[in-house]
Amino acid sequence: MKLKREFIEKLPKTDLHVHLDGSLRISTIFELAKEQNVVLPADNEEDLKKIVCCGKDCKNLDEYLKAFEVTLSVMQTEKALKRIAYELAEDAAKENIRYMEVRYSPILHTQKGLKLTTISDAVLDGLAKAERDFNIKTGVIICGIRNMDPDTSVKLAELAVAYKNKGVIGFDLAGAEYNHPAKDHKEAFYLALNNNINITIHAGEAYGPKSIHEALHYCSTHRLGHGTRLIEDGDLLNYVNDHRIPLEICITSNLDTKSVKDLKQHPLNFYLDYGLRVTLNTDNRLVSNTTLTDEYMLAINVLNIDYSEVKNVIINGFKSAFVPYRERVILINNALAEMEVLEEAELKRKIRIEEKI
Repeated sequence: MKLKREFIEKLPKTDLHVHLDGSLRISTIFELAKEQNVVLPADNEEDLKKIVCCGKDCKNLDEYLKAFEVTLSVMQTEKALKRIAYELAEDAAKENIRYMEVRYSPILHTQKGLKLTTISDAVLDGLAKAERDFNIKTGVIICGIRNMDPDTSVKLAELAVAYKNKGVIGFDLAGAEYNHPAKDHKEAFYLALNNNINITIHAGEAYGPKSIHEALHYCSTHRLGHGTRLIEDGDLLNYVNDHRIPLEICITSNLDTKSVKDLKQHPLNFYLDYGLRVTLNTDNRLVSNTTLTDEYMLAINVLNIDYSEVKNVIINGFKSAFVPYRERVILINNALAEMEVLEEAELKRKIRIEEKI
C-alpha cells in the first residue's frame, strides 16, 4: 500500500534548510503592508501569490530570487520580524517538524535603519515564543550573501559569533551562485570556523561541482545546501559520502530554479541508493509553494522512495542538526520512539482494511 499523506504528516521531522524571507504567509504580507504603508505589486492574495510563488515558468535561480523583493519589503520592522519568525515555527509545528533551522541574512532587513542586533533579537524572540507555544525546537543560521561585498559577509560572521549560544547555531552563504564564488568570502568562514561555528553553504544548485568543491575545500563547510549537481563529479561525490557530509535537498525548489529539468531526473534516488546522508527540506515554503510533507510526498509518489528510505531521511535530518551531540541523541531517540508508536498504529489500520477486504 502507498504511504498516506496523513501518516507522513504525523511523523516527527526536521527542516534544516528553510529561509525566513521565503516562508511568509500571503495573508501576513498583506496585513504588514497595510500597517507599514508598503505598496505591493498586487491588490489581492490570489494575484500576489502568482507573483511570489515560482513555478514551471521560472527560468533560473536569479529569477527565483526576485520574489524576495516583495517579501523583504514588509520585513523591515522589529514587530514584523518577530511575527514572521513565530508564524513560520507555528506552521512547521503543525506538520510535526520537531526541529527547524531558520536561515536569513540580517543585512537584508536594514532598509529602514534597523540595527543588526535589533534584527537578530527580533527573530530569536519570535522563535523563542513559538518554542514555548508549540512542540518544536529551533535554531538560527545567519547568511552571508554571495553577490555582496565579502566585507559584508565578515560583518555577518561577526554577528553570528556574537550570538553563538544565544540561538544562532550556524553560518551560511546564500544568494546568486553563478559568478559569485564562495572562495571570495573565505575570510568570513575562517572567522566563523575559528569560533567553532557550524557551517553550511548553498552550493551545486545553479552552478556545478566546482561550487561544491569551493564550499568544501575553501570554506570547510559541514553541510551542503542543495548539492543537486554533485552527481556530475563522481570523485567529489565519493569524498562527500566518505566524510558523511549531509546534503540539504529541496526537491520543489530545485525544480523551480531549474537545477533539475523535471522531478523524475532529480538525483535523490541515486544519492539514497549510494548511501549519501540525504535530508529533505522546504527551502522556501511560500516562494516554492510547499510544505515539508509535500516534499516527502513528492519523493514517495514521483521518485518512488519507500518507508524505510523515508525513515532513513528523517533520521539523517536529526543526525545532521547543528546542535550538540548529546542534544542530537535525545532528538533522535525521541523521534524513533514517536515513529514506533505511529508505525504500530499504521500497521493496525492496514490490518483492519485487509480484514474488511
